[in-house]
Amino acid sequence: MWTELRPIGRDSGSGGYRRYAWTGADTDCRAWFRAQAESRGLAYEVDRNGNQWAWLGDPAAGDAVVTGSHLDSVPDGGAFDGPLGVVSSLAALDELRARGARPAKPLAIVNFGDEEGARFGLACVGSRLTAGQLTAQKARALRDGDGVTLAQAMERAGYDPEAIGPDPERLARIGAFVELHVEQGRALADTPHAVGVASAIWPHGRWRFDFHGEANHAGTTRLDDRHDPMLTYAGTVLAARERARLAGALATFGKVGVEPNGVNAIASLVRGWLDSRAPDEATLAGLVAEIEHAAVEQGERDGVAVSVTRESFTPVVEFAHDLRDGLAKLLGGSTTADGGGTVPVLPTGAGHDAGILSEAVPTAMLFVRNPTGVSHSPAETATEDDCLAGVTALADVLEGLACH
Repeated sequence: MWTELRPIGRDSGSGGYRRYAWTGADTDCRAWFRAQAESRGLAYEVDRNGNQWAWLGDPAAGDAVVTGSHLDSVPDGGAFDGPLGVVSSLAALDELRARGARPAKPLAIVNFGDEEGARFGLACVGSRLTAGQLTAQKARALRDGDGVTLAQAMERAGYDPEAIGPDPERLARIGAFVELHVEQGRALADTPHAVGVASAIWPHGRWRFDFHGEANHAGTTRLDDRHDPMLTYAGTVLAARERARLAGALATFGKVGVEPNGVNAIASLVRGWLDSRAPDEATLAGLVAEIEHAAVEQGERDGVAVSVTRESFTPVVEFAHDLRDGLAKLLGGSTTADGGGTVPVLPTGAGHDAGILSEAVPTAMLFVRNPTGVSHSPAETATEDDCLAGVTALADVLEGLACH
């Protein structure tokens, strides 16, 4: 499976993946998922929001055990973020069958659409729509960098954008959702454990900072006469780093747009997107407020107007404690986070579909050790032994939840 999936959407120059929602690479990934489902005799379907499902057993029976992840990527992303969860889910089902296990509950594997938000700027679109956390009207109006709306992109890919929206009936069928994911950090790297259990997801969000200055000639405008938004933006980036360090949190300006974007022109507008995450919501709110204050303060010195717009926010996610503790027990450990022969239980700063669904469905996550700690990059990796350990752990979990 990994060999078949590896070349889809891979850029020959960077070595990274560009599997963006409703593009040709996404279509190829979807075709791959459908073929995998049908080759196993699973009942395949696509829900109203474009998420793909493969069912073993009757979905209408309820109390289903669901696993899976996503196949799309960030720009020039790695091979493991998302696909490892989907591939491992299919392999875990194969393992259950090899064991002769007989599920007493419906079992499903899901590929959620547009989890990364790389094309339209909003993460977890497929699961947000399903959970009612994103309105159909707002989703259809999302635009990519070329001005194409999500509705137009869906139509071009052969899907009906008028059908999208909340899907409470589908969620009501699910008794538990367990997502396996490559670890996006190094919490497991220095331990003897190949697999860990997630405890919580830090609250996180995205904010757009608009720095409005004055366009002018780079060769004739005196430094003292400039209203250069690039200076204010640069100062804000530095302020964000320093304030995040002091708060024990994270703040990143990873995307920027400049107008008119000429080498010999002072910019009239710099637009930067802040990604910020923290252990709790109060810390996050305080951090973003401090960054905004620093931006406005420097803007006043530079003659630059600053405005800030929150584009998305996900509150802290505490995974269902009973399910989390049950997973740790199934995997032969306790719920402590200090190792010592137990299964590590650790928080993460990365958002996931499991976090979005947690308000409506008991959810949990398994992490597979990433020796480099690097993610959202072609350097993202996991060893074959650790990936196989993840498959075994997921099979154990699915057997414990669905077969007993």
